[in-house]
Amino acid sequence: MFDQLLQGFGTILTPQNLAFALLGCVLGMLVGVLPGFGPAAATALLLPVTLTLPAVTAIIMLAAILYGAAYGGTITAVLINVPGETSSVATTLDGYQMAQQGRAGPALAIAAIGSFVGGLVGVLGFVVAAPLSRFALAFGPAEFFALTLLGLTLVIGLASGSTLKALIAASLGLLLGVVGLDPLNGVARFTFGSQQILDGLNLVPVIMGLFGLSELLLSIERSVASAAAIKVGKVLPTRDDLRRSALPIARGSVVGFATGLLPGSPGAVAAFGSYVLEKRLSRHPERFGHGAVEGVAAPESANNANAVSGMIPLFTLGIPTSATMAVMMGAFIINGLVPGPLLFRDHPDVAWGIIASMVVGNVILLALNLPLVRIWITCLRIPYPTLYVLVVGFMLVGAYTLDGSVFNVVVMVAAGILGYVLRKIDIPLAPVALTLVLGPLMERSLSNALQISRGSPSIFLDSSIAMTLLVATVMVLALATMKTPLRTLARAVAARTRQGPSTDTSPKA
Repeated sequence: MFDQLLQGFGTILTPQNLAFALLGCVLGMLVGVLPGFGPAAATALLLPVTLTLPAVTAIIMLAAILYGAAYGGTITAVLINVPGETSSVATTLDGYQMAQQGRAGPALAIAAIGSFVGGLVGVLGFVVAAPLSRFALAFGPAEFFALTLLGLTLVIGLASGSTLKALIAASLGLLLGVVGLDPLNGVARFTFGSQQILDGLNLVPVIMGLFGLSELLLSIERSVASAAAIKVGKVLPTRDDLRRSALPIARGSVVGFATGLLPGSPGAVAAFGSYVLEKRLSRHPERFGHGAVEGVAAPESANNANAVSGMIPLFTLGIPTSATMAVMMGAFIINGLVPGPLLFRDHPDVAWGIIASMVVGNVILLALNLPLVRIWITCLRIPYPTLYVLVVGFMLVGAYTLDGSVFNVVVMVAAGILGYVLRKIDIPLAPVALTLVLGPLMERSLSNALQISRGSPSIFLDSSIAMTLLVATVMVLALATMKTPLRTLARAVAARTRQGPSTDTSPKA
């Protein structure tokens, strides 16, 4: 494995790949600094650019955007108490307090160091987990159907908020995914007589609109504070800061890596989980919320480890675990690559080159973050109307140049309006993207499995792997169904405990 990783470094350490890794890191930092404009939207916007690049170069740039955004979101979280990403919300609790105390520089430095270590831990876990792809080579159509079904179920079952809303979002993604010709018998479905969607909806404009345009529409409604009033001051942390941050960084990296493997688990879960863990383990929990450096170190290391480990299921099993991973999967597909176990067998240079690029990218981000933090702060002073016009123009040109069709522009705008409406009624977009990508794969696997068995469902019972995955799917569905009643019961018990035993001695009727 480590020999292949060294070969991957040979792939990334070329002038072209290094240049695009640097470009991805810069764009990711910029995306993270701009509040509300997440990595899913950024990678969706840049999908048309990847069509003109070699496959490995394109994926390296998109991966760099992902963990670059994890770095950049910290800057606004610390300086103006506005997290650039949802995963940076936990950092505001103590990072902004440190800035108010004149210690914004050490807070940003500790966040950068924690992110760097978390990213390296994620890459190390990636290398160790790579042999999972050999196990997945034993999968046939029945096993792949059961695996994709489990992935979709996990997205619904582990979704934050209402399970019903997550189910609605997943169903909507499946509906969009079946538009076009049936893969088995060639019958047109949901095309309404249009010849332009016989091959299905183009993934790129749908993702661009769903995440990019809808995020832009929501951003117009927000008002963003100015960073001019906050002074960074001295950047380097003290020895005491480093000593107090060492163990939180280590523990946060482990928590972030573990949560990144769960489909549908947002980065905010890893960040808040590590924050709560450090507060419980601390000898001085009263410091948290008042400028504790541990409250910055733990969530930031968890944040970046989560961003890296979220790619492991995509690379080894072909299952995206988040909206951003769904966009990444789309980038693989439009570049002629199939993420999953066959990627390591048929294109090892691509797989290991991307893994090695994560190490190089984290080094680049550390160099960009510490000495150049004042430059990133100036990005907050860009007039937002100007920025919005430029982004919309880029999106329109990108959608049109996919195949020179105005229809793709219409699809992007329609998807953007749909995404905006779904966000306003609090329906998550991640299940829509995941089922949009996984739905056709699941349908194809089901069709192939039933063809092999001549229509008999016994093929799913004869395979021990498929049977295990189907049992796990049922268990996840059961837990998702019980999630709301269990939460209500827990709240009732907690309220009863706070009230204490009844002291009412009046006679009862």
